[in-house]
Amino acid sequence: MRSPVVKSCCVLFLILFLSRHYSVSATKEILNPKKPCKRFILYYHDILFGGNDVANATSAVTANATKLGNTDFGKLVVFDDPMTKDQHLLSHPVARAQGFYFYDMKTTYNAWFAYTLVFNSSDYKGTLNIMGADMMREKTRDLSIVGGTGDFFMTRGIVTFQTDTQEGTKYFRLKMDIKLYECY
Repeated sequence: MRSPVVKSCCVLFLILFLSRHYSVSATKEILNPKKPCKRFILYYHDILFGGNDVANATSAVTANATKLGNTDFGKLVVFDDPMTKDQHLLSHPVARAQGFYFYDMKTTYNAWFAYTLVFNSSDYKGTLNIMGADMMREKTRDLSIVGGTGDFFMTRGIVTFQTDTQEGTKYFRLKMDIKLYECY
């Protein structure tokens, strides 16, 4: 026969184990990809510096491409691009996209982005941090929203890129469908 102390310890352990299990599963929320807690669309405008357009340029090459392939492999671009609610470059920016991208595939065009959307408007204040691969040949591409501050404190989500227009290597515009799934 077991001692009362051993029985009590076993019962206590069982209670602690079950309470931990149920408290974790009760607070875990299942995210529905069709129902983000916040969703909006912005347009990202990038004007690459060409050597004599300082006033208009919003990005610049800081490391040239290597000779490995014909895909700008290794090229690094730093940017401070305006974000607008519509497709017009001259519309009032609601945020700035500040960060970098680099071309990281030798066989096809692909870029890896890491940047912060800095909001300072009447609609939103704060930041969203975005990173991931932009598979440029695809019609739409998803990047991760890995955090934020202010109105976007600790948020997570997905931003879907779609190339809206491109003018050679000087200018491109992306439609960004921003879907947040954790909002506090």
